Amino acid sequence: MTPPSGCLICGADLEYLDQPEEMECQYCKRVCKSTTWCVNGHYICDRCHRLDTEDLIEVICLQSTEDNPFILMERIFSSPRVMTHGPEHHFLVPAVLVAAFYNHTRQPGKKELGIKNARHRAGLVKGGSCGLLGDCGAAVGTGIFVSIVTGATPLSREEWRMANLMTARALEKIALHGGPRCCKRNTFLALQEAIRFISTEMGIHLPEPGKISCRFSDQNRECLKDRCPFYNGI
Repeated sequence: MTPPSGCLICGADLEYLDQPEEMECQYCKRVCKSTTWCVNGHYICDRCHRLDTEDLIEVICLQSTEDNPFILMERIFSSPRVMTHGPEHHFLVPAVLVAAFYNHTRQPGKKELGIKNARHRAGLVKGGSCGLLGDCGAAVGTGIFVSIVTGATPLSREEWRMANLMTARALEKIALHGGPRCCKRNTFLALQEAIRFISTEMGIHLPEPGKISCRFSDQNRECLKDRCPFYNGI
């Protein structure tokens, strides 16, 4: 995907002010003084401009106090660094879930280690696993999340059960919608199933996403269009 020539959020023209003003970065939420933002009021700090995709995911999730994983997801998806398809989605799914979970349960001290752990584990999931191994990385990401927040290991009992059950439910949901792969569709489905699982199995109720309308259809040559529950007809 080609980055917009203007604002990285919306593509609008940039506006240059005579005097610096305090502005909140759309990604990391740090407040900095700057003379540049877009005509729609979006500002991205220099540090976030320089981040690679996984660094950006980590920074957004670490800095945010948001407990809705879909809002975190949309903030990340607004960056042109996130491709239509790619293994960054394997990290994005557990990262937004870990951040939202610990923000909701008010355990900020566990969030940084959890997100860094998610990044390491997601890096073990190879690109193309959905077709080559029969195991979509977005579904694995939900299992990574449950494993982290429950402290599961290969020798655990209940925690082991929950981590594997989470992956199984997300993978079934993704599989039943058919191929070919779409990392955006699979991310939406995995997060939906994870929110449901957290509620029924853990008794923790994260915010519901509401209606999801995909804005990436025109970037995906294999889009299922009307057969995708998130297709908006563009």
